[in-house]
Amino acid sequence: MNITPLIGLEVHVELETKSKMFCGCPADHFGKVPNTQTCPVCLGLPGALPVPNKKALESCLKIGLALNCSINRLSKFDRKQYFYPDLAKGYQISQYDQPFCSEGFLNLDSGKKIGIERVHQEEDTGKLQHTVLNGEKVTLVDFNRSGVPLVEIVSKPDMSSSAEAKEYLKKVHEIIRAIGVSSADMEKGQMRLEPTVNVCIENEAGIRYTPLVEIKNINSFNFAVQAIEFEIKRQVEDFEKTGVEKSSTNKTTRGYDSVKKVTFLQRTKEEAKDYRYFPEPDIPPFIIEEDFVEKIGKELPLLPDQEISSLKNLGVERKDAKILVSTQNQVAIQIIHDYSDDDRIESKKLASLIVNGKLDPAEHVLVRYQELTKVGNTDRGELEKVIQGIMLANPVLVADFKGGKIAVAGFFVGQAMKETKGTADPKTLSEVVLDLLNK
Repeated sequence: MNITPLIGLEVHVELETKSKMFCGCPADHFGKVPNTQTCPVCLGLPGALPVPNKKALESCLKIGLALNCSINRLSKFDRKQYFYPDLAKGYQISQYDQPFCSEGFLNLDSGKKIGIERVHQEEDTGKLQHTVLNGEKVTLVDFNRSGVPLVEIVSKPDMSSSAEAKEYLKKVHEIIRAIGVSSADMEKGQMRLEPTVNVCIENEAGIRYTPLVEIKNINSFNFAVQAIEFEIKRQVEDFEKTGVEKSSTNKTTRGYDSVKKVTFLQRTKEEAKDYRYFPEPDIPPFIIEEDFVEKIGKELPLLPDQEISSLKNLGVERKDAKILVSTQNQVAIQIIHDYSDDDRIESKKLASLIVNGKLDPAEHVLVRYQELTKVGNTDRGELEKVIQGIMLANPVLVADFKGGKIAVAGFFVGQAMKETKGTADPKTLSEVVLDLLNK
């Protein structure tokens, strides 16, 4: 039996804007007193009208361009109907059939291309808080987050392992941060991960697919990996027992318990028709001009993979380049580029010293670099005189070496280093010791 996981990912990113998506309330909701950053628009009160946030729209387009998407010249917002307590209006303003961005891709390090189905704009919901009041379990709603600009990045189910999913997520995270549209702090809920998983099972009976599962609201790469791996195992075991295959009606939503490391059933997943999408009547469609897209594209910085390639071209090792880029150490990256034409500094060594914490880019780089990479005395003639003197003083140890006790060479290296007060180049010193002992 051949088992092939089919993994897609939905990534929700809260954008960094001063105000919410459709009103003037502050968008920075984290840690604020509940329900103090609301207004008739984000509370969905009768007669309130939404006004789109231009910066949020520009940020959505930047994400789409960074993920190699096509920008749709004609786009619109839609109403997505669902009835949960964290959605005051009873619907969410989102995008359905005409998103801002579609048909992009992201390349993994292996060269595998992961398709991006769409990048669309919407508004976030409120936040449920489960607590106990007067001895009774209750659920409270904080609407400070309701209406915050949210971008959803939907991949195609092109990943076939949790390792590929993790690499994809990390790359998306780095891109989001690099282009400056969000801090994407997962502990604050600024980036939320939702894997969609099922399995292709091929055996003597043919090719069959397990029911599709969407795992909701994961806030760490490692949890996403654990959830995906558990779900693959669970689906295979369930299929072996029941033989139930994927259909248009058996998609489910599951949560992930990071303590027990298991997924659990939440509800049957709604289909598009269940959301009763229709065009948002209070917001006219958008015609996105080509020159506007070009302007947005020119504002994009060098993307992470491009920055890594640039550093590699300077001789920096890939692992060091990835660390510098993933930690957004722009000062160090600029320093490496600035000194790339300086014959006194080797970019590979400079990057390694910075990554390993031995050289602070804020220091006088050239002086510190030369201190750290200073080569000791390599004058073989001088070193030979020192070692010959030590050999004359220790004829028994010389005989021991010639008799096969190779480790004795370390004694002569140590003694020579003492006599030269540590100024000898270790590599040259070792070579000279072995040359003289082997004569």
